[in-house]
Amino acid sequence: MTFVQLIDCRTSRFDEMNRLMDTWVEQTKGKRTATHAMVGKDRSDASHFVEVVEFPSYEEAMRNSNLPETDKIFQDMVALCDEMPTFTDLEVVRDEQLNCDTAREWFEQAGTIEIDRMFDRVTGDYVEHNPGGPRENDLRAAREEFAGWRRAFDFSFRVDDQIAQDDRVCTRWTWTGRHQDDFLGIPATGQTVSMTGMTWQRFREGMICEGWWEFDRAGLLEQLGVLGE
Repeated sequence: MTFVQLIDCRTSRFDEMNRLMDTWVEQTKGKRTATHAMVGKDRSDASHFVEVVEFPSYEEAMRNSNLPETDKIFQDMVALCDEMPTFTDLEVVRDEQLNCDTAREWFEQAGTIEIDRMFDRVTGDYVEHNPGGPRENDLRAAREEFAGWRRAFDFSFRVDDQIAQDDRVCTRWTWTGRHQDDFLGIPATGQTVSMTGMTWQRFREGMICEGWWEFDRAGLLEQLGVLGE
């Protein structure tokens, strides 16, 4: 179970503490078990800071605490604080990546939901980056491109993996479809075909506002008999 430690401290020497943490990061390469660290400053009190450190489990956090480098940095950190820092240990019982959830739902419903509803989660100034798509990259063009795929194939996406960074989500997917209508001038073959790809989506206020697509178009055309093996 994911474990999070909150370190609450007050200091008027934050720049020195920041350099101290840089030293710890450098010294613990290949040893530390922390997976994510974030420091926040209290907007109403410039001397009040909270550090959030995430670990895969409590046991991994204890391994990290027992590193000699961690103990040395802790002593130096205490010396920079105006008072003794406090620690809160938390077992994570709920962890929702809301943008990831929206992206997953978008792909899982892509082959069945009404197109208008599909784009309810997309901003009006949406920008599409699709190397094999239409020259225009606005919302209208993206809708038309998507509608063309829906006419040509009875398809579904399987979400294989996701990662999130800041306002962006990357989804690695497998697409499977039955060729039921004209596609790029290729008459319906009735074949079931598949391809893999990845899509980065940028979010703004919970809505998808930009997308970057990479997928095996050549492999798909080969399966449809257009490209030779």
